[in-house]
Amino acid sequence: MTADLSQATWRKSSRSGQQNCVEVAGNLTDSVAVRDSKNRKGPALVFTRDEWAVFVAEVKGGLFDRG
Repeated sequence: MTADLSQATWRKSSRSGQQNCVEVAGNLTDSVAVRDSKNRKGPALVFTRDEWAVFVAEVKGGLFDRG
């Protein structure tokens, strides 16, 4: 999926402090984009809103917990 990211508003978790982290742009019309905060001009992964909702639910459900 491609998306126009020129109007994206990027944010990262306040818990990351000054650390490099991922940033998320959720203000896009039909998609959500994710990028590496230390490479802001690099590529972004773009997901449909449905794909993003499934991912977030799986994170909250512990699917990716380690240990």
